[in-house]
Amino acid sequence: MAALMNRRQWLKTGALAAAGLAVRPDAAVLAQTPLTPRPFNKPIRLHSNENPYGPSAVARQAIQNAFDEGNLYPSGSYNELATMIAEQEGLTRDHVVVGAGSHEILRMTAMAYGLAGGEILTAYPTYEGMERYAATIGAHVHRVPLNDDLNISLYEMERRATQSVKLVFICNPNNPTGTIRPTTEVEQFCEEVSRRSVVFIDEAYYELVSDPTYATMTEMVRNGHNVIISRTFSKVYGLAGLRVGYGLARPDIAARLRKFRTGSSVNILGVRAAMAAYQDQDFVLHSRAKIAMARQYATQLVRDHGHRCLDSHTNFIFFHLRRDIRQFRDTMAQQGILVGRPFPPYLDWCRLSIGTFEEMQAFADAFQNVMSRP
Repeated sequence: MAALMNRRQWLKTGALAAAGLAVRPDAAVLAQTPLTPRPFNKPIRLHSNENPYGPSAVARQAIQNAFDEGNLYPSGSYNELATMIAEQEGLTRDHVVVGAGSHEILRMTAMAYGLAGGEILTAYPTYEGMERYAATIGAHVHRVPLNDDLNISLYEMERRATQSVKLVFICNPNNPTGTIRPTTEVEQFCEEVSRRSVVFIDEAYYELVSDPTYATMTEMVRNGHNVIISRTFSKVYGLAGLRVGYGLARPDIAARLRKFRTGSSVNILGVRAAMAAYQDQDFVLHSRAKIAMARQYATQLVRDHGHRCLDSHTNFIFFHLRRDIRQFRDTMAQQGILVGRPFPPYLDWCRLSIGTFEEMQAFADAFQNVMSRP
């Protein structure tokens, strides 16, 4: 339990530190743990919400060491990673499902509850992984539009969550908007809706949030509610290319999900990298601080140009472009900058991933050039 409290306390203090650094970065603090960004070349990738500073040096060393295990099947190592996560979250090994990114956790869940015409309820727009896969297996997907503030409307989601709905999907923080729903509201929602449906909370950007009103829904899992949480090593940990994620759920729900594993899952290099990254708190803190600094810069840039930009709690921003995103995306690509794809119905909004500070400055130059054109 001590390890659990230490990590939780660190996440809170680290989040507050990152929030402060976003306003006035302390170069000495940021320099304590050297970060190695990807090479600065074009095209600059500001379209897939990747962390330009990963994998960390610790994770890279773990990958190298794991080559000696390359002749072994990785299934046994899943237990090691799952046990580590369970101990930190105050759960048992049976609560944890390891997958090839959180995307596999979403697919396993879609099959577990969406086959044979199961009904799934989701906000719109949100991360499409669940919805797209559910549609391919014949599930009925019901969309609930965002409210006027471009937030997920938990009230409307609860109203639409009838007895026939088997699964309700909430992405918090939401993708593509970067907005969050406060802990108390999500807890109340889970308490009510989980009595008749399974509630899936996608927490892919959990480690990046510094807002004190936000917290994970792990407590709902710990208390035995019909709640599934997904997390990933793709974002703040910088392991997107290695495809490692996990789900947290009541043991009987977790066992059901494992039956629908969609492939050979995570390889040994990914598992060892994830285990090392999960314990590398310095990398997470400093990476998050760098991202916060660049995010503030990008937010202020677009606002200074008169564009509405939502307050983001992630490694991307969502702003009102006021022109067709498809045309803007093509034009920016010609400038060597890749920006986010269209998110209907907000076809004149842009999701912009946060890169290094230097990459965001390059975006600023291209943005001003493109926006100056009629």
